[in-house]
Amino acid sequence: MSPLLVALLVLLFLGILALLLFRWVVWSLAVNYFQKTLNAELKIRSVGFFTVRGISVHFQPQHTLEIDKIWISSKLLNQDLPQYLALCVGEARVRVDLQEPLRPQVPRGGAGGLKKLPISPAVLSFMSQISVHIHSINVMVLNLALPESLWHMTTTGITLLLHHTSKKLAWEFSVGQLSSKVLKSSRLQDTCLAEVSLSLALSGDVGLEDLQPGRFGLCVRTLLAELHEGLFLSQLPLPPQLHDTHSEPECEETYLQTKTLEGWHQLVPEKISVEFENTSVTLSMHSQKRHLNWTLKSLKLGYGREEEQLPLHSFSPELTFPKSSLELLLEDGLLLSQSRQRIICLNSLRTMLQVSSMDVSGSVTVNTCIIHYRHQEFTHWLDLFPWKQLFHRKAAHRKKRFPQLDAPVILSSSMSNVNVSVQLGDTPPFALGFISASTELQHLLDFPGDVELPPCRVLHQRASLSLDHFWWRVGQGSHIQQAPHPPGKHVWGEALILDTLTLQGSWNRSTLDSTPTPDSLQVQSQLKGLQMELSETCAQCLSRLLWLVSQDNAPPVEGSGSSPLHIPAPANESISQSSPTQNSVLFKLQLSLEDVNVFTLSNIAGALSLRCDTAEALGMANSSSVSLRGVSLSVVKAITEPIEPCCAAVQTPSPILSLASLRICYHANTWALEVHCEEEVAVQWTPADHMFLFQHVTESQACWRPLLCALQSGEGQQRPLEDGLASEEPQHRALALSLQLGSLQLMAFVTEHNYILVRADTLSFSRHGDSTHIQVPHLVFNFDGNDIFSFRKAEFQSASQSDEMSDFRSHFPSLSTAHNRAWLFTIPSLCVEFPYQYNFSNTFDKAINVQKWLKTLHRKAAGPTEPTPLPPDLLFRVSQFSFVFLDDVFEIKLRDNYELMKDESKESGKRLQLLDKKVADLRKQHGELLPARKIEELYTSLERKHIEIYIQRSRRLYANTPMRKSLLTWTVSDLELAVLADDSLHGPERVREQLRHIDGVSPFPRDGLPLVVQWGRAVKFKLSAFLVRIRDYPRYLFEIREWALSGRLIGTEQDGQSRGRRRQVVHLGQPWGDVTVHRNMPPLKFYYDFHSDIALYTIVWGPCWDPAWTLIGQVVDLLTKPTADPSPPLAWWDKSRLLLHGQWVMDIEQANLHQLATEDPYNTTENLHWEWNKLNFVWKPGQFVFKGDMDVNVRTASKYDDICFLHLPNLCMTLDLQWLCHGNPHDHHAVTLCCAENVADVTSGQPHDSYRAFRSENLNLAITMDLTKEHEPDRDPVQPKILLYSSTLRWMQNFWATWTSVSRPICRGKLFNSLRPIRKKLGQHYKQLSYTALFPQLQVHYWASFAQQRGIQVECSKGHVFTRGAQRLIPQAGTVMRRLISEWNVTQMVSDLSLVTVHLMASTWDETADHQINAQVKKTHLLSLSSLSYQRQSNRMEEEVNVKEEGNASYTHKLCLVDLRASWTTTNRNIAFGLYDGYKKAAVLKRNLSTEALKGLRIDTQLQAKKLKRSMSSYSPSVTPSVPVIPNAARADKNHNEGTSMLQKLIEETDRFVVFSEEDSGVSDQLCGIAACQTDDVYNRNWNIELVNCQMMLRGTETAGCVLVSAAKAQLLQCEHHPAWYSDTLKQKTTWTCLLDGMQYFATMEPNPSEQEDWQLWLEVKNIEEHRQRHLDSVLELMESGQAVGGMVSTTTGTDWNQPSQVQETGR
Repeated sequence: MSPLLVALLVLLFLGILALLLFRWVVWSLAVNYFQKTLNAELKIRSVGFFTVRGISVHFQPQHTLEIDKIWISSKLLNQDLPQYLALCVGEARVRVDLQEPLRPQVPRGGAGGLKKLPISPAVLSFMSQISVHIHSINVMVLNLALPESLWHMTTTGITLLLHHTSKKLAWEFSVGQLSSKVLKSSRLQDTCLAEVSLSLALSGDVGLEDLQPGRFGLCVRTLLAELHEGLFLSQLPLPPQLHDTHSEPECEETYLQTKTLEGWHQLVPEKISVEFENTSVTLSMHSQKRHLNWTLKSLKLGYGREEEQLPLHSFSPELTFPKSSLELLLEDGLLLSQSRQRIICLNSLRTMLQVSSMDVSGSVTVNTCIIHYRHQEFTHWLDLFPWKQLFHRKAAHRKKRFPQLDAPVILSSSMSNVNVSVQLGDTPPFALGFISASTELQHLLDFPGDVELPPCRVLHQRASLSLDHFWWRVGQGSHIQQAPHPPGKHVWGEALILDTLTLQGSWNRSTLDSTPTPDSLQVQSQLKGLQMELSETCAQCLSRLLWLVSQDNAPPVEGSGSSPLHIPAPANESISQSSPTQNSVLFKLQLSLEDVNVFTLSNIAGALSLRCDTAEALGMANSSSVSLRGVSLSVVKAITEPIEPCCAAVQTPSPILSLASLRICYHANTWALEVHCEEEVAVQWTPADHMFLFQHVTESQACWRPLLCALQSGEGQQRPLEDGLASEEPQHRALALSLQLGSLQLMAFVTEHNYILVRADTLSFSRHGDSTHIQVPHLVFNFDGNDIFSFRKAEFQSASQSDEMSDFRSHFPSLSTAHNRAWLFTIPSLCVEFPYQYNFSNTFDKAINVQKWLKTLHRKAAGPTEPTPLPPDLLFRVSQFSFVFLDDVFEIKLRDNYELMKDESKESGKRLQLLDKKVADLRKQHGELLPARKIEELYTSLERKHIEIYIQRSRRLYANTPMRKSLLTWTVSDLELAVLADDSLHGPERVREQLRHIDGVSPFPRDGLPLVVQWGRAVKFKLSAFLVRIRDYPRYLFEIREWALSGRLIGTEQDGQSRGRRRQVVHLGQPWGDVTVHRNMPPLKFYYDFHSDIALYTIVWGPCWDPAWTLIGQVVDLLTKPTADPSPPLAWWDKSRLLLHGQWVMDIEQANLHQLATEDPYNTTENLHWEWNKLNFVWKPGQFVFKGDMDVNVRTASKYDDICFLHLPNLCMTLDLQWLCHGNPHDHHAVTLCCAENVADVTSGQPHDSYRAFRSENLNLAITMDLTKEHEPDRDPVQPKILLYSSTLRWMQNFWATWTSVSRPICRGKLFNSLRPIRKKLGQHYKQLSYTALFPQLQVHYWASFAQQRGIQVECSKGHVFTRGAQRLIPQAGTVMRRLISEWNVTQMVSDLSLVTVHLMASTWDETADHQINAQVKKTHLLSLSSLSYQRQSNRMEEEVNVKEEGNASYTHKLCLVDLRASWTTTNRNIAFGLYDGYKKAAVLKRNLSTEALKGLRIDTQLQAKKLKRSMSSYSPSVTPSVPVIPNAARADKNHNEGTSMLQKLIEETDRFVVFSEEDSGVSDQLCGIAACQTDDVYNRNWNIELVNCQMMLRGTETAGCVLVSAAKAQLLQCEHHPAWYSDTLKQKTTWTCLLDGMQYFATMEPNPSEQEDWQLWLEVKNIEEHRQRHLDSVLELMESGQAVGGMVSTTTGTDWNQPSQVQETGR
């Protein structure tokens, strides 16, 4: 063996020995180190060459670490190693039981703090060449966080690399595979709590000088995590510091310091990069077999910090923050449920945050985020998370506050294609999303440059939002992703659509309160394409969402300080908020909207659509304004298509509301709101549309009520504070409202074809406090296309108190209310116009039906009876009021054309005369040379010219003069009407008391009077003119001047009960169908107590106005709806008794009644004029009383016939009306109406008539004219007078014929759609008519003519006249329906006159003024008597009277004259014969000119033009006429003379005054005549005239003196006999019988008759009376007594009973 070999062996041995020694030393050191330092037991199974095996470390029996093998390898041996040397570790196993605590470590004496161990660069270089590789690590931890739990983790392929540079040490750490699982053991089975598997790589570097980390990188790949429900259900213990949070005393919040932040930055690397790739996290719930799977393709988190750059110092308190950046990137994230349905789908999410030395900026970018939230699935997952522990942990970390950042902050975000769908249990799903959205937030600060100013910072905060196509869908199928809705259309189910939204805002404020600059806020927004859909589904989704949020919202932790999400504020902010001198905020909000569509969706009523083309809103601190353009509201009655077109407001079909523009302004300083609309506002309303609106509003209230409750529950904690603040604030003043509308059009359809239209131009409405003011220059109420009511310059005002109304109240002392709120209506012009044959009542009744339906629809639930408030007072001032019935246009044009034809006929006649004259001149000039064809052409052209002129005039008929269009015109001028409400007239009980007081004659029902409508008012009005005109007639029908009225007016409507309610149908359409409305049938009754003063009251009427009045009656029938009661209609007099009750007193200065006497309605001269002066008129139930001076005048065209023929001073005329009814005529309360459906329930076999007891069968009229009333003391007594002319009597005959003529039917029959039965005339309703006249004296004058002055005068003293007549209506025979014949019979007449004197008067003609009697008239006595008594009884036809009882027979007429004195002289004879002659001539002329006399005349009515044409057609040119064809004026005069002579001949045919006496024809004839007179053939005893103490004076012309004939008793009897045969002719037979008793003859003995010519001599009564019981003893006594023939008696003179008589001697 060589020494070398020995040496080698020795060296080898020494090496082995050293190695063994080294192993022992290493093992001893390691064991000793673990024992002393770690208090653990180390065991090594073997130590090899660079290899250690079987390493086991026992800290405790339950805490062990086992390593199979540790060795050192080299790259030379393994090329896969990254470094030259490698420390390899085999399988390592770690077992820890946390339930047993670790053994306490042995303290080392003198152990100081952690010091930095210096490492040499060589060591670092060596370490950089070594890599560490661990094959696998198996970790098992028992009782990790929960008892009986196990955490098992297995890692493989762990590698650690180090890289050394001059200043840094870099390292890389990677794990090939990491698997971890957490298990929990239970009694039944072991449960897995969580499982994780991944592979990761860590990299980073550390600075060698300060050991500060510089870079850190984490890359996790293929992360598979599965978390089970047991993990969340386990009660995890909180960290120790959280448990002690509540026990420790609360400390004040502190701000984060710079040192603390720097300490954090030393631990945090300068650059951090975290990356997760292909991550999958699964949450499983085995108990319900649910799981969630979250997959993420990539997650990158980057953080960088640059220490070299300038840091950010803008913090308060001071803080230094280095320049840094943070970036987060997520790509392709997907969350799936157990059914593989996508819950969250995220394409990419990128977030960046940068902090520089100048500002802070951040951005968030999201692309394609789709979320499907199903609450039923997520509820279970949300309940697993320990929310309370998180809140506790969050509250524990709120002790530190981040300092206030004073640097600019810019945050931006961008999101695109975001879709979120939510399903909340039993509520329908909904989804929301948008295509793109971007936001930006800027937080800036400005510092003033002026050093002298105090330090102040101005904070600028700006934010912007841009949103493109945002949607919110609700309902089934909304969670399914859909394409964007088409432009210009709405898809049902899309609750909210925003096409584009741009929002910008800025907030500027100062951080100091002492600065004068107030804070300012500006917000500007632009929105285009807004669509909102409000439905029950939307409300359910929102309410459910809010309820879930409120339930899941945990209450705040006590002592937790400020609320979460609190933005730090400056230190002085809290002081500024509580300071009472806080500056106000100046804000400006601008909002612009385009294409806005709002829909409300109903379950049964379709949808409502609200469209607004553009909307602009501007809000500031002092004022705010909103401008709208193109607004429309429409109804979508049925949703048949899934898409609804959205068109412009102008193109909206059938809109309910449409307006072109609207501007609303609000002024905060004046608390005023102004609404301006310069263009038209149109509203079109129908009952169906109203029902749609009502249904939508009702459903909306029911649907949104839970949402409001949810919102209020969230605000419940703040309400006590708000209520406390509200109680301290003063009450706000009333809002001042101003409304200006350029044009308003409201159209309400009451049926499908009937509507009411309200048009208003330039409507102005303002309200300030308690006063309201409305102005409407032009207001029209249109019914069915006809302008019915028109207001011009109307003005309405209201006030709480009015001095003017107080003045009106002072006129009514009975009113108890001192003041009341009032409305003043000032209308300069009001026109009411009804078209011809327009059925206004139909439309108005349908409108009432709709009003009743609306009242029923919106009637609130009946609550406790509360007194209704007192209605306001009303004051109407109308300058000009007109009420017009339009006439038939055809009749108007027909009459105008007739007038035109008449005028054109006259004008054509004039033109023809001119042409005739010219032709005659041409013939004189040219003679036979003038051709006939030329003349014929002239006349032909003239006729053609006539036609052309007529056509031209017809076309220009209404060019200058407008066409008459009115049938009736009622005008009122200067009307002032005050309607006052008072507590004494308000309320049902007070109204009933007033009814009993006003209508005392009507019996009040015992069971009370149920009323549906009751109101009472005090009324006072005055007007200057009240005029009513028919057509264009020249006279007014009514003319009232200066009319003033005051009194009480009450209106009531009795409850008709069940049978008195009619059913009306309102058609609403689908889905509601028809609605039945119950209408009360009893009419509205009026109760009044009026007193009025009138200056002039004039009524004009005539039969010539009957046709027009008939048309007016037909128009009036169309104004009022006939009652639905099937009873025969009431006549107007019964209807007035039913509706009008009370007393009306009128004081009229002058009243006139003109009765037209011609058939021409345009005649103004012929009428009978009744004139009252100082008339007092009282209208009571059943009675009319007239008091005053009455004159009856005959008004004619001739001034000679225009006279006052009746003058009755101080007349009291009473008209008593006695209505003959089955019941009480005043018991109108007993009238109970019944609808047609209930007639069968109340009918008892006879025709139904609800008015049976109240309807009047006949009327008894009693007229009393009393002139015996005492006259006023200041007035002289005036004698009643009657003045008559013969022409007046003839005029009266014509007048009577005109007024009794039968009127023909006007516009009746099928052609005019008027088949109603003819109404009964009031004249046919009379049964009895009685007349009573009482007068103290009377004077009657009759003149034959005004020119001759020949007449009769009758004077009498006190008189009494009574007459009664009965009417009988006789039907006419035949099958044709004819009018009933009215027959009046005088049943009784009684007349008593005293001191009657009759004179005959004659004089020469002398015209005097005012038709007074000429003072030169000579009066001669004709007749006088002391008393006259007349009595008439009913006729007794064919009464059989016995001859023996003839004296006791009853006569029809009985006349008794006492002390009759008659005179017959030559003067009387001449006057009497003159009167008779005039009467006879007039009678003959009337007979000769009657219709029968003119039948034999034949009048040629052909026109002259036709005569001329015929003459021209036979014209021969060879013959030249010497005279014109047309007669000249001389021919006209000749015709006039011929007519006069013919009239004279007709008059001369008068019978001569010849008296014929019967010739004696023998005794046989006498005997026959006597026998005929004695035949008992009397069928009527007509007259019985009895004269007592009568005498007659006869004076002749040939002898002097006179003869007196007297009789103590005279009796004249007239009998009517049956027709008798006389001279071969059957003639009527009338006999007169005269019986005289005590007849005497006296002759006068006058010395000078000429001197006694004017004296009247009369016998005394004692000389006329019969003295049968007186005995005379001597002849002298007999002669002196005057009873003997030839005896002398004394006489008296004078004929006036009131004058003393003179005694004269008269011989018998």
